[in-house]
Amino acid sequence: MKSIPLIAALVFASSAALALAADGPEGQGHRGAMLERLKQADTNGDGMINRDEAKALPMISKHFDEIDANHDGQITTEELRAFHKARAGERQAAHWKKIDTDGDGRISRAEAQANAPRLAEHFDRIDADRDGYITPEEMRAAMMRHHQQRDR
Repeated sequence: MKSIPLIAALVFASSAALALAADGPEGQGHRGAMLERLKQADTNGDGMINRDEAKALPMISKHFDEIDANHDGQITTEELRAFHKARAGERQAAHWKKIDTDGDGRISRAEAQANAPRLAEHFDRIDADRDGYITPEEMRAAMMRHHQQRDR
């Protein structure tokens, strides 16, 4: 089951929360490091990042107007999470579409073999109903099983 995170990364290209602020590679303590960078950038200590403070965080600065959903000139952690979640969803959809070459909303064994070899290696474990296709629901369930086992 250790390979499920690799499969998930391949299929969904998920990233750690707040990855937008990263300039370097993601790692185990990435989320904590990003939270610390946000805290350091918040020079006035109000719990939000304004445009001037964002200059210390190049990726946040670059996407400031997109992240600032209510356009009040301040980025809250909630706005940053929502932006990250939306971006992750876009990446997930793009990767799914790349693998699902016939566009039927599910991945056949042949599509997995041709476009995602690691996914193909674990196809039978993920294809819960044994119909020869992996659906987004089956992929999410496989990821949840992995997370539950990992958190034990």
